[in-house]
Order: sequence, then C-alpha cells, then structure tokens
Amino acid sequence: MSAEDSMPKEPSSRKMDVDQGIPMLEKKDPEASNDPKQIEDSGEGIVLQQKLSLVNGITVIVGSIIGSGIFVSPRGVLAGSGSVGMSLIVWLLSGIYSMIGAYCYAELGTSIVRSGADYAYIFEAFGPFLAFLRLWVECMIVRPCSQAIVALTFAAYVIEPLFPDCEQPDVAVRLLAVVCIMVLTFVNCASVEWATRVQDVFTYAKLLALALIIVTGIVQLGRGEVEYFKEPFANTETDIGQISLAFYSGLFAYNGWNYLNFVIEELKDPYKNLPKAIWISIILVTVVYVFTNIAYFSTVSPEEVLGGAAVAVMFSKRLYGVMWWCMPVFVSLSTFGGVNGILFTTSRLFYVGGREGHMPKILSMVQIQRLTPMPAVLFMGLLSLCYLASSDIYALINYVGFATWLSIGMAIVVLLYLRWKRPEMHRPIKVALIWPIIYTIVTIYLVILPLYASPTETGIGLLIICTGIPVYIIFVAWTSKPKIFDRYMDNMTTFLQKVFMVVAENKKKD
Repeated sequence: MSAEDSMPKEPSSRKMDVDQGIPMLEKKDPEASNDPKQIEDSGEGIVLQQKLSLVNGITVIVGSIIGSGIFVSPRGVLAGSGSVGMSLIVWLLSGIYSMIGAYCYAELGTSIVRSGADYAYIFEAFGPFLAFLRLWVECMIVRPCSQAIVALTFAAYVIEPLFPDCEQPDVAVRLLAVVCIMVLTFVNCASVEWATRVQDVFTYAKLLALALIIVTGIVQLGRGEVEYFKEPFANTETDIGQISLAFYSGLFAYNGWNYLNFVIEELKDPYKNLPKAIWISIILVTVVYVFTNIAYFSTVSPEEVLGGAAVAVMFSKRLYGVMWWCMPVFVSLSTFGGVNGILFTTSRLFYVGGREGHMPKILSMVQIQRLTPMPAVLFMGLLSLCYLASSDIYALINYVGFATWLSIGMAIVVLLYLRWKRPEMHRPIKVALIWPIIYTIVTIYLVILPLYASPTETGIGLLIICTGIPVYIIFVAWTSKPKIFDRYMDNMTTFLQKVFMVVAENKKKD
C-alpha cells in the first residue's frame, strides 16, 4: 500500500502531496484526461506525457530548423564561398553534415532515452561538471538570445509591408517581438497539444512559402533566366578560412536538427519514431534549402545578395507585383514557428537541468492540471524578454557560436566513448563508426578555426563559458551551504509551487 493510500481522506477535494508538502487539487470530473489522480491510477503519475506523434516530431525538427536562417544566411554563404556554384555546394554539404550528426544522435537518443539531448549524453558519459557548462551556455545565453533574434526577425517582417520605403521604428519592432514571445509562452504553458498544433500549422506555412519560391524559381529557369548560372564557379573563394565562414552561415540555417532529442521523453514510440523523424526532416530541409537558393539566383544577382538585400523580399517584389507583401507575411509565419520550436524544446532543457539539480528545483516541476513544465517555460520566456532589451545580442551569439559545435561534437564523442566503455549497452540503432569519426573530425575543424580566424571573439566566448565554473562550484558542488540559504530556497520553491500549482515529477511505482 502506498503512502497516499494510508493517509486519511479529507472531506474536501484537496489532498496533500506527501513528497512536496503542498496542496494538490483533484478535479471532480473523473473523465478529464489531464486529471492528476486519474493519471496516477493509470500507472503514470505526474509526468510529462508522451503526446508527440511521428508527424509532430517531424514538425518539431523542420519547424525548428526553418526559421530565419534560410532568409538571412544566403548572404553569408555567398560571401564566404565567392561563387554561386560553390555556395550551392556549401548548402548541400551543410545538409549532409547535419544528416550525419542527426544519424549519430539517433543512436544516442534511442540508447539514452532522456530529454536534454547532448546535455543528457555528456552527463551520462563525462559527469555533471562538463554537462553543467553545456547547460549553462545553452540555457542562459545561446537559446534565449536565439529566440530573441528570431522574434525580432518575425516582428521586422510583420511590419515590413507597412514601411516598404522607410526605416522601421525600433520600438515597434521590439514591442511586437515581446508580444510574440509572450503569446507563445502562454500557449506552451497552457497545453502541449496547443504548442504542437502551433508548430504543425506554422511549419506547413513556412514550407508553403518556400514551395512558392521554388516553383517560381523553376518557372524563371524555364523562361531562360539562367544568367547567374552560366559561370557558376567564377570567383570561387580559395581561402580555407573564408570557406569555413560560409559553412558557419550554412550550418546556422540548419541549426535545430537535434531539437527532437531534447523532448524525446514526450515522443510516442521513440525507438521507431525518432530515427524516422530525423531522416525525413533532414532530407526534406536539405532539398528545400538547395532548391530555394537556386530559385533566388534565378532572379536576384550575387551582387545584390552580397549587398545585404533581404533576398526573399527582393525576390517577391520583382516577381509578384502588388502581391509582393505575401512573402514578408510568409517569412513572419516561418519565424513565429521558429520561436515556438525554440521555446518548446529549450523549456525541456531547463526542466531536465532542474531535475538533475543543475537548475533551480522549481524548473523541474509539472503543472498538475495542464501537465506542462510551466515554470521552465515561463523562465525561458522571461529570459528571452530580457535579451530583447540588449542591442548586442547578435555579437553575443557570435561569441558563443563555436561553443554550440563544441558541445554537439562532444556529444558525438560520447557515442564513441560509450562504444568503448559500454559495448554491452542496449542500442536499438547502431551506426557505423565511420560516421561519428567523420563528424568529430569536421567538428574539431569548426571549433579550432575560430581560434585562428577570430581570436578576440573566441576568447570572449571562452570567458562566457567559464562564468559557469563559479556558478557550478557555489550552487551545485558546494553541498554544505548555510542552513539559512537552504531554508530560503526551500521556502521560495514552496511559494512558487503554490502560485503555479506545480509538483515534482512523480512516476507511479509498480
């Protein structure tokens, strides 16, 4: 008999959670699917539910990858590669590189079925310290900054039709970005179904926008608009450093291919659906990206792309006449879905960090009626809003951009390490070792190159990473803190639990 069964029943509809010591409401409607009592009786307890289908998994990946990258990265790729032909090769190779990484993550995700992706994998293999540094940089800087940037891109494109020939008011752009983040924070707090539905709808919208560009480009090529393809490799860059910068821009546009691993505990039948979702998504995105860039160059010259033009907007102004405004609208839909994808997956990273004791405990708790990680979602949303006030968030992302590849590369090293240390480990998917080896070698190149090409920015990035060391020592490693500090944290956690009606994950034991 469980501890709960031995407790005297109270006449009211309230009971006490014995682990948390706070009230937990029971719904009177026993048919409600999100009733915590019903979930406990079914053998699941208070946990995040497996509600993501294969289609949801595909839209999480595709929706997270296709954000602002395909609309802003063509300039960086072309500048680094030097020619139209080489830029298309960079787009293709960036997709193949991402596909290899995703393939390796399929083995990691099905052998270590824990949300948090590379944070969870690094924790499993190399312990809490390196995992915490990964969590620190990703959660406190990279993800909220990225979300703020994508939200600003959304806002800029939404009001583009209102200011076609003049500069957009900065205050209006930032306020609209605030609204975007707040709306999606509410959606993600309210329901996993709502969040996935938003992701589904806006993923379809962004694919429709890119399909429109691709079809229009095919029509242009059919009409003989091939001027910029006659000498595709003229002026190709030979400096390996510049080529590397082209790959950085290309890979930025593919960023997000590993996001489904962050929410794998909520994926139905992960052993089957994770690899399927990864393969379908990466192949789809690679094909779409390459053909979208071909379409761009059927109409927009390389000089105009390098001049900083908004490629998609210029493309639409030249070909769609009075309907040119549809492209900024489609781009805004794309970035809106991108913000949702970042928020949905990153909140789960906060959630797992709180569960492992690397983040405040409140972040690892689930709303008992909505069964969403509400505190983690709110924290991510508020942190992103803070970065909207900064004018240097783009520089900040550049400072720590290499840290992303460092951590992803380290996760692939985990695969090699576990093959050596735990050969008997259950692996539903087992990749050929050549693929993680190739991925690791390329990642080492991507990490080391900035030390040579941009030593100042890389040094600042390393300092930002190192700020996590004292935080880890004080808040994680130091276990004998003064009792007054522990009491304060406990009281604050209890207060926030009562405010948000959240409890710690509570899986029912057999």
